[in-house]
Order: sequence, then C-alpha cells, then structure tokens
Amino acid sequence: MREIACDESGYEGEKLIGSTTRFFAHASVRIPDPAAVLAELRARIKSPATQYKANHLLRPQHRATLRWFLGDTGPVHGRGHVFLLDKTAFVRDLVAEHIGTEIADDQVANDLLRVKGDPDLEFLPPPARARAAAFREWLGADPIGRSVLDPLVPAIVAAVAHWGPVTIAHDRQTQLPPRRVAVLTERCPLAGIRFLDATGHPEIQIADILAGTVRAVTESGDASLTPLLPPYLSAVTP
Repeated sequence: MREIACDESGYEGEKLIGSTTRFFAHASVRIPDPAAVLAELRARIKSPATQYKANHLLRPQHRATLRWFLGDTGPVHGRGHVFLLDKTAFVRDLVAEHIGTEIADDQVANDLLRVKGDPDLEFLPPPARARAAAFREWLGADPIGRSVLDPLVPAIVAAVAHWGPVTIAHDRQTQLPPRRVAVLTERCPLAGIRFLDATGHPEIQIADILAGTVRAVTESGDASLTPLLPPYLSAVTP
C-alpha cells in the first residue's frame, strides 16, 4: 500500500470566516527521497532552522528557490497535489445547500453551520428557520462525524481521489480523531492515518511547504508565480 505525506496551511478548524487567511490549502506528496529534497532546500536557503516551512521560500531573497521548488524540474512536480478552498465561498455554498437561503453576514452563516454555539435562528424566514433547526439537530447527533465545515474532510477525500488507495502520514492533528477517520474511510479508499512530528520527518515538511506556498501565492495573486500552480490544483473548491 502506498503512503502519502500530508499537511495543511490556513487551517483554523470550523472557523472559516474572520480568520487570517482567505484560502485553506491541503497538500499531499509522494517523494522518493524527501531527506534529499530538504537537504537541497537547506543548501539553497542556508537557514539554521530545525524545521523548514513555507515562509522560508516566500522571502524575496529566495524567489529563485521557490520557482525551482514549484517548477516543472523541481522535486514536487508530478509528486504533489493541493486541495485549495476559498473559505467564504465554501461557507456560502454550504448555507445554500443545508439551509436553503442566502445569509448576508458571512460570520453569522459560519456560526450557524458550526458544531459549537447556539445561534439565534429568529432572523431567518420561517422555511429556512425550520431547515436550520433540523440541520442543527442532525449535526448535534454526531458533531465529529457530521461536521460539514471542517475542510480537512473534503481535503483528505480529494487527496485519496488523486492518489488512489493509500495510507496517510499526516502532521499531528487533533481534528482527526478516530470517529472522523472512520468517516473518511467510509467516503474514500483510505487505508489508515498515522500522525508524525514534522521536525523529524522531511516528507511532512515538504507537504507543509507545498501547501503554504500554493496558498500564499494564490492569495497574493503574483502574476510571475501563479502560472506554476495549475499542475498541483486538480481539485479547487470552488
């Protein structure tokens, strides 16, 4: 069974509105020799950091290294996949799907779909209010397994769809408890997840760098770098 390494960028659980980033990115990589890739990055960047992250490559003085990393002769081209999600659009789509109406305030929409809290539904028109109450009752019956907001779930499903049946080595993540992993194995051919410390596992650092650079370049709209992204973005939502 093949194993892919995964990490994310721009993740704050179910808080999608009012966070510091517009996009959520989740990268999966399958690198033959991740230690050699990390050694090459160290040789190019020359940082003494024990753990390399996307911000090392995003510094202006390392633009050439970033272009090499993402480019068609770089180490992740053909070996990496990124699920990229526009948080605001995702929330609006979910409200339309589960509540059946538009909500002008995106923060209110986010709170309505979250497991936590007890939002006031009185502002909704009666049909939408009834749907919202039924949705929240359904959600409360299994908040871990039925979360619709947590982007890790569609991200991992997309990663497995890209690579085929796999096991996953993921950066340590409290939002993937056994119940959520069980839901994932029902939705895709995921054979299992193990959690690793990024510091001691270069494959996790490479996934983190790929997720972080793709997210940051997308948010910046840098016209000199965005042409490097399409080979990684086989799943973009929306």
